[in-house]
Amino acid sequence: MAARMSQLKVKTLRQDPADAVVPSHRWLVRGGYIRRVAPGVYSWLPLGLKVLAKLEAIARQEMDQIGAQEVRFPALLPREPYEATGRWDEYGPNLFRLRDRTGADYLLGPTHEEMFTLLVKDLYSSYKDLPLILYQIQTKYRDEARPRAGILRGREFVMKDSYSFDLDEAGLGAAYEAHRQAYSRVCRRLGLEHVIVQAQSGAMGGSRSEEFLVLSPHGEDSFVRSPGGYAANVEAVRTPVPPPGQTAGLPQPEAIMTPGAGTIDALVTTVNRLRPDQPPQTAADTLKNVVLMLTHPDGRREPLIIGLPGDREIDPRRLEAALHPDWATPFEEADFAAWPALVKGYIGPVRLTPEGLTAVLGTAGQSRVRYLLDPRVVPGTVWTSGANVLDQHLVNLVCGRDFTADGVIDVAEVRDGDPAPDGSGPLQLARGVELGHIFQLGRKYAEALGLKVLDQQGQLRTVTMGSYGLGLSRALALVAESHCDQRGLVWPRAVAPYDVILVSAGRGQEIAAAAESLAAELSALGLEVVWDDREVSPGVKFADAELLGFPTIVIVGRGLAQGLVEVRDRASGQRWEVALADAAAQVVRLARDEVVD
Repeated sequence: MAARMSQLKVKTLRQDPADAVVPSHRWLVRGGYIRRVAPGVYSWLPLGLKVLAKLEAIARQEMDQIGAQEVRFPALLPREPYEATGRWDEYGPNLFRLRDRTGADYLLGPTHEEMFTLLVKDLYSSYKDLPLILYQIQTKYRDEARPRAGILRGREFVMKDSYSFDLDEAGLGAAYEAHRQAYSRVCRRLGLEHVIVQAQSGAMGGSRSEEFLVLSPHGEDSFVRSPGGYAANVEAVRTPVPPPGQTAGLPQPEAIMTPGAGTIDALVTTVNRLRPDQPPQTAADTLKNVVLMLTHPDGRREPLIIGLPGDREIDPRRLEAALHPDWATPFEEADFAAWPALVKGYIGPVRLTPEGLTAVLGTAGQSRVRYLLDPRVVPGTVWTSGANVLDQHLVNLVCGRDFTADGVIDVAEVRDGDPAPDGSGPLQLARGVELGHIFQLGRKYAEALGLKVLDQQGQLRTVTMGSYGLGLSRALALVAESHCDQRGLVWPRAVAPYDVILVSAGRGQEIAAAAESLAAELSALGLEVVWDDREVSPGVKFADAELLGFPTIVIVGRGLAQGLVEVRDRASGQRWEVALADAAAQVVRLARDEVVD
């Protein structure tokens, strides 16, 4: 039976919400699909739930096709399993933590690796029980620092997460590939242009991971591609390391006075003015030293200096991934006061003294500050850098001869034209939104929680695992993001809340009766139909029909006097005037993607 708009009570808005910065947020709120409750938290209204249910059905179909079985865990979880795997601390401030009335610690689940591992440990004990894939569709919680863009980045979201359990690496590889193919099919069914890129494992752990990124100019995730097929998010890009150079015969370090040259641009200008007989320097010839305050999960804090070419900036996402589970914050004025050996604007890897070069030291009683270098700073490369003395820099500093580091950290920004790590050509930057993430976890969680089974020889073997997440509420936003125009949403038929919206464009019993009869006929043919029978102007009905984005719009109005109705395809904008008696057949052909003359 067709639904009536007057009974659905869909509340559309004529103005954009004040906090809407992306199209999906704007149209989902204006179309009455979602409503904001708190930052990053949204209520699902009837139309939104219908779309979400269809997305979930597609995910279930693809999971069932690869032999997965559905379960469901609670969102409220005890602390102990997450402490056993180390993630109670590793998740840091992103985890929602709470206590019950007895003082016991709980969390709101961000992912459920621990719960799935314990379930399999409880139920299965033999290699005959494997391979096994379990999945759930459930609400997850992460305390996002910057919830934004409606349901694209929220603190509460719906996710399909699945987990594979195998006896060996070959089984894990097969499960991983099955999920890889299933996720690609989901993207194709939703009409989402996507790229599979190499990714970091982060708090999940594991030996291999990939992200499914949906191309979007509003995406927060940057990724790169090369002509030869390399693809990775920027966090996973590894900078090619140049070969080391010779240090013999290179000029010795020299201190120069550089008053007021506390920035790279000012430094380059000053050095070139003071040394006109030398080849001109650029920012790429300078060694920028960024000092940060590093915080460990246990609360300990220590300075960290990162040296990188002066023409590069640190990418915050690459930094976060490289330091996990630690995190870094800017070095504040109070920190500089506590570490007077670090002269703001003039920090370098060494200080030139009458006795020679000395490493950067803390004040009395303090240990040496940890120093990490960009992969491009290799032995034999020559740099200009701070002298750790106000208004002084050093030229002719040679890595490996004059200074060394405690290690390498690859956190500088990735640029268009940088060489691909695999030699497949220059990189091209693009933007996208993460829809799915798949991991080869290996045995991290099974070892931490004691998941073992007996193999064919009766020996206990630790199970190897995979983890596979797919954001379903985010998928809904991404479909809305990529299927809209200046008038509103344009849902693909696979997930549209209704196939057809039938508009009564005019007053009079004859129009109402014809519209109601046609709505009933379309419903009988298996289509989901909503009839806009509201007592509002035709202009309002037309605007709402386009805003709501249902695939087919049927208008019963003035043409009925000649026995005609209008059929519109929302996606293409095509319109047809057809006889009332033929309208149902025309709409069915559209719904089946058949060619319509």
